[in-house]
Formats: sequence, C-alpha cells, structure tokens
Amino acid sequence: MKLSDLESPSILIVRLSAIGDIIFATPLIHAIRQRYPGARISWLVQAESKGLLDCHPELDRVIVWPRQEWETYWKQRRWLRLWRAIRQFRGELRASRFDVALDVQGLMKSGFLAWLSGAKRRIGLGSREGSQRLMSQVIAKGGEPSRIASEYHYFAQLLELPVNDFEMHIGLSETNRSLADAWIAAKGLEHGFIAICPFTTRPQKHWFNSAWNELLAAIEAHWRMPVVMLGGPGDKASSAAIDQGQDGLISMVGETSLGQAAALIKRARLIIGVDTGLTHMGIAMNRPTLCLFGSTRPYLDTGHENAEVIYHPRICSPCKRKPTCNGSFDCMRDITVAEVMQRASRLAGLELGVM
Repeated sequence: MKLSDLESPSILIVRLSAIGDIIFATPLIHAIRQRYPGARISWLVQAESKGLLDCHPELDRVIVWPRQEWETYWKQRRWLRLWRAIRQFRGELRASRFDVALDVQGLMKSGFLAWLSGAKRRIGLGSREGSQRLMSQVIAKGGEPSRIASEYHYFAQLLELPVNDFEMHIGLSETNRSLADAWIAAKGLEHGFIAICPFTTRPQKHWFNSAWNELLAAIEAHWRMPVVMLGGPGDKASSAAIDQGQDGLISMVGETSLGQAAALIKRARLIIGVDTGLTHMGIAMNRPTLCLFGSTRPYLDTGHENAEVIYHPRICSPCKRKPTCNGSFDCMRDITVAEVMQRASRLAGLELGVM
C-alpha cells in the first residue's frame, strides 16, 4: 500500500518515547526520504528524547509534545487551562497541514496526538488501548522478531518504502562533537576507551553490580584501558555500587545530555551494556557493541558484524515485565565475565590472555 499519492507529502512520525524505541524507528526517516525526496518530514517526541533527532540530516522538524505541562494541569484539575493548552498545540500541529501521520508507538496517547494533528490519513502500527479507533488504517506488527528494528522494517515494506538501506541513525551537532573531543583530551583518552551502559528501567534487565565490578577489574588487568560509565540523572544512586574506586573508571552518569552521550559513544573503542537506549546507540553509531540481554530480548541479530548479543534463554524467557524467578534473574546471572571478555576482545580487536 502506498504511503501517499502526493510526491511531496507532509508527513508526521509519532514516536514519543523511549530512547531505544526511537532509535529503532529512525530508519523510517531515510526510507521516506528515498521514496519522497520532496517530502516535509516531522517527528513528534517527548522533550527528554528530542536530542536523538535534532541533528538528523533528513528530518525537517522535531516537534516536542508538552507532556509535563498537560500533566500538571491534569493533576491540578485545571480543566480549562488544559483544554486551552491542547487547543493551542492542536493549532500548532495543524498549521503544518500534515497529509499523513504515522503512529508507530500505537498507544492511546500517541494515537490521540496523531489524530490531533489533523492529518487526513493516519496509519497506526499495532495500535491498541483504543487508539485504533483514531486511525484511518492499522497495520499489525510483523517482521522477524530476532532482527533489530524488524517491526519498523516490516511497516516500511507494507507502505512500499525502500528498505535496501534501512539503518538506524543519530545525528551529532558540532557543539556536542567539540565537547566530546575536549573532554576526551582533558581526560587523556585519545588512545581509546571503553564505554559501559549498566543502567535501565527495570531490575530484571540489569546485570549484577558484582559482575560489573569484576568486569572492570578484568579490563584493567588485561587491557589497562580506561572505562567511561554512562547513564542518566536517575542512575546516579545506582552507579555508586559500581563506582568503587576501580582503577581506570570514569563515571559520567548524569553528567551528559543525550547528544553528548552519543558523541562519546561515537568515539568509544567498545560499548558494553544491557538493554538500554545508550547500548542501542552504539549500534546506531556503528561502533563495536556487546549487548547483555536477559528478561527482554529486543533482538538477537544486530545487523552489524561489529555488534553482538549475549543471551542465555531459560524456559521462562523472555519474561519481559513479569519475571517468575523471585528476583534471582538467572538469565542475567548466566552471563559470565569470562564470556563478556572473550566476546568483547573479538569485537574490539583486543588481545586477551588466559582468563
């Protein structure tokens, strides 16, 4: 099915969050641009993820949904003020005269915003929570589950978009590049460093702090290479259990914006992380990346020779949001430091002695 009968349509992509899911969906921008070179492509996103899209070379506009403002009015029961804010935002959206809105999140909130845009054609990917009633067309999720970004690849195929170069992309501003370069020089990391991304939203996706500390000791013993630990402001408390005076560890947890973290990842010799947006960012940046997956398994095929997944499924895998192991998280416990070091050495081209 064709996305549009117009050669230069105005298209709105709606994917509000989360970091990893937005990264997975970015190939849609290039696919649309290839099929419709004159299209005006906009993306509607939450404020905290805006930095992932600001510098994408094929995206015309990033629109921020003022979620916090709306939620504040809702909690305060300021209904009139909420209605005015919604009406104002609707006017801003409709001024762009969108021909097509693609709701690739499929939730009620994203479907409502796609409907609010005024786009005559609204196509939802796996729409649920009642959002399907706000779509003019719904496409069920499909594709090969083990392949990275497969549901968006499948979606693009059904929309008759070219998928021959379906790659994730994060643009970097010159400011963030310069900041990363200056920071690397100040820390004496010009000869290379490893980035680790240990933090995520749910405990069942975490590798154990003791394992991270053991890994840091192994990296120091075998490679004597500095390690930069990345994470968001909400991860600072958790980072204390890993940052225990390890030689060569530099914690940047909560110290960078998304764009700055991306610029550092682009310069890293190797990225090791759990199922979190920063880890997926390593693959998007085409850097050697080792992913440690357990309760969730967003993909097994990274689509890149320099990126691999360690995943030891059990009979309950993947449990996603409903673990049945009473907090033992054995699927993550099965990932050993020796295995991580061996796989990492191959990806990054680092020699490894006897473990």
